[in-house]
Amino acid sequence: MIKVLNPGIYTTVQDQGRFGYRDKGVPVSGFMDTISGQLANSLVGNPIRAAVLEMTMTGPEMIFDEDGVFAITGALMSPKLNGEDISNNRAYEVKKGDVLKFGRLVIGFRSYLAIAGGFTTEKVLNSRSWYFPITSLTHLPKGYELPVGEKYKECDTDSIHHENEIDFDDNRLKVFTGPEYDLISKDQQEQLLNGIFSVAKENNRMAYQLNESIFPHNLSILTSATRPGTVQLTPAGKLIILMKDAQTTGGYPRIFQLSDEAICLLAQKKTGDEICFERISI
Repeated sequence: MIKVLNPGIYTTVQDQGRFGYRDKGVPVSGFMDTISGQLANSLVGNPIRAAVLEMTMTGPEMIFDEDGVFAITGALMSPKLNGEDISNNRAYEVKKGDVLKFGRLVIGFRSYLAIAGGFTTEKVLNSRSWYFPITSLTHLPKGYELPVGEKYKECDTDSIHHENEIDFDDNRLKVFTGPEYDLISKDQQEQLLNGIFSVAKENNRMAYQLNESIFPHNLSILTSATRPGTVQLTPAGKLIILMKDAQTTGGYPRIFQLSDEAICLLAQKKTGDEICFERISI
């Protein structure tokens, strides 16, 4: 068990995601940055799909009620164990009574904390990922006690260390063309592929909006399927990039689809960060 002393700004329990229910309108949810979430689990000997804590911008302060092994990946949030600086991307042993807390955000936006055995919060529709109203909680509350499962295997904390698998300084989002890409004009396509865009303050687990616009349009489509990473173009020329908690359908033209790696990279961008689109082929 791990007790939450301070929950941070927006901390949730996430696993690989909730699959097989999109026809019921249920979002996938799960790790925003799948690469970092899976790496955290690998470092402590968990299956890559196990539930972890996803921390946004600021991490929590927690006290361990039992011995264990944990690892932190993704954004660098100046973590400290019992007041001593520790590193991302390696496994650490903890003893009962140890305190973990986070400080200043250095780079990235979302960090992941895995514990050996995984967090065994309630499973709903085959996933522990928090998403209201599917689950009762939307984010970690103060005083909450996180249950931890049995270790899957022993972990040698002295020999396990990995480098970041995401280049946080990279601003190129690799994209495939979407179903309505060819309906927009050549000028609009050129704006999309040659432009520099920045993340708007309206960014969260549902979607990222971008500040800059391209030429407006009067295209209309029937409400159609969307998925995490779908880039929608509004009539006013604004771009909306759907993320892991996004709706399963939408009525705006789908001009791009982010690659899985690009979704992870975008999840590590915050308000004001610049991005551009790099077209790739299937």
